[in-house]
Formats: sequence, C-alpha cells, structure tokens
Amino acid sequence: MTLKLGVPSKGRLMEKTFEWFAGHGVVLKRTGSDREYAGAVEGVDGIELVLLSAGEIPRELAAGRIHLGVTGSDLVHEKIADWEGKIRALAPMGFGHADLIIAVPKAWADVDTLDDLDAAAAAFRRDHGFRLRIATKYHRLVREFLRGAGVADYQLVDSQGATEGTVKNLTAEAVADITSTGETLRANHLKILSDGLVHKSQATLFKSRRADWEGGNRERFQALAARLGVDG
Repeated sequence: MTLKLGVPSKGRLMEKTFEWFAGHGVVLKRTGSDREYAGAVEGVDGIELVLLSAGEIPRELAAGRIHLGVTGSDLVHEKIADWEGKIRALAPMGFGHADLIIAVPKAWADVDTLDDLDAAAAAFRRDHGFRLRIATKYHRLVREFLRGAGVADYQLVDSQGATEGTVKNLTAEAVADITSTGETLRANHLKILSDGLVHKSQATLFKSRRADWEGGNRERFQALAARLGVDG
C-alpha cells in the first residue's frame, strides 16, 4: 500500500507545486512523456504521485481515493458540500492566488455595495419581470455569500467559458468570477463591488479525512509532514 499524493497535471500550478515540494527536499517529477499522467516522488518512501486536473482533486480527496492533494481552495469550497468534514487544509502554499468577486457594469454608477446590488436586483425584477442574472461557475460559494449578505431577487446562470463577456453578450447583468489582476474585468467595463470579495483563493495542500490511513500510511504521512514542516 502507498500513500497517494494528487497534484495538478499540467501548467503553472503543476510547476509551482513541484517547486514548493522541491524547496522542502521532496522531488516530484513526471515519468514518461507529457501525455502520460505518471510521476514519481523522491525524498520520502512509500508515496505515489497521482497527476490529475486541479478540478478533479477535491472530488478524489472527498472520496478518499487520494490521501493528500494540491488544488485551489476555491475549488474545494465550491465542489465539496461540508468540505471540512471530509477534507482538512494543511498548508497554504503561497501561489495560485486569485479572488472570487462580484462585479457589475461600470455604468451602474449607483451600485457600489451588496446593499446597492440588492436594491438594483429588486428594481430590475420590477422593471423586467425576471430576476437579475449573475453569471458564474461558482454556484455554491456565490449563493452562500449572497444569502449571508441578504441579497435577493437574483438568479445564477451557469458560465463555463468567458464569464466576463456575458454582460456584453446580454446573457447576464452581473458576474461572479475569479480574478488575479482585474484586467479582464476592466477590459469588459466591469467593476468589483467594494464589499464583493467572496473568497480569497490560493493553492493549498489538503488531507483527506476519508482515505485509508492504515497499512503504514499514517507513518508515511508523518515522515512527509515532518519534511514539509506541516502539522500532521
């Protein structure tokens, strides 16, 4: 039996994850070609590297099919209901920073806060006969955030593509999306609400509460945790 560590399979997230582990004396590397999702771990015995998409890692952690995983905190919070009962956050890793925010058209001069958005949504429904549409791929996080803020009379519409363009394309009136610099929002004439920060995300090392920690895996984890300087 081995302890399974899931990491992003490509791109900057994979590269930065490899760098972070290497900085702690644990070498992660791909084996075979770039098209093969196989890898190896050097520095701690008994650990298997599993290369997955960042979006798959929360599901695999929650199901207990991997013991540890690196992914964005936004993905864990969004994809896994009651995630803290299934997954434990071990360490923020200092990269992959992005903010999930609520943004509205710049032309909405009187809408700067969530209270303003609530009033605008009520007026929109009164004037148009249907709820103001907010385009997002983060339904759980955004719904919980807006409920807590008391915003009503809106509907979430799914966006898996260029969310910032939905307002220009008239398929939504506002957006809730991830941004790191805000440049794409500005290019699409959108502004972030002053209190519209839903979640500050970054790459994080997570531990599954549901994985099998018997057969030596608890000891393997303790050895890895000691090397990484994280609390087991």
